[in-house]
Amino acid sequence: MANTSDISRGMIIKLDGSLYTVVEFGENKTARAAAKVWAKLKGVDNSRSIEKTWNSGDTIHPVRVERKTYQFLYKDDTGYNFMDNETFEQIALAETLVDAPQFLKEAQEVSVLINTETEQPMSVELPDKIVLKVTYSEPGVKGDTATRTLKPATVETGATVNVPLFVNEGELIRINTKTGEYVERVKE
Repeated sequence: MANTSDISRGMIIKLDGSLYTVVEFGENKTARAAAKVWAKLKGVDNSRSIEKTWNSGDTIHPVRVERKTYQFLYKDDTGYNFMDNETFEQIALAETLVDAPQFLKEAQEVSVLINTETEQPMSVELPDKIVLKVTYSEPGVKGDTATRTLKPATVETGATVNVPLFVNEGELIRINTKTGEYVERVKE
């Protein structure tokens, strides 16, 4: 058991029978009323996003989670297949459990969150930023790089990312996996 003062970003809590991860939280204090704690929550076992408010000091139910490093192997009819880097055990997970599956490439290292009570995988998180190769992009026009104009580019995983005009086919770019946005060009 814990109370609202223990809430932190990334914590997973059980609420109304479902599991949610804390995306953002804060406290509202007013002169007349008791302090309230609010949190933006994203569903772990469902795709809902909700906001919840508690009175300060209320009891919450955190879920113990273990983070393990897995390697992405391949995708087939059973789902996305991952291998534990320590035990070499393989698991297949549904696409709904994978955060940003469009950026997964073979041999990519990911973090799998496992519920320690049930030993069930809850979600797969990619690193915040990854480097991918641009496989297709329209060539940029020389001298047309002064403005922050973007063009679509296809990366090696098949996903489309908007990139600045100076990025060309065959170059490596860093992508933010949370937002799906271009961050910078990477020198080989």
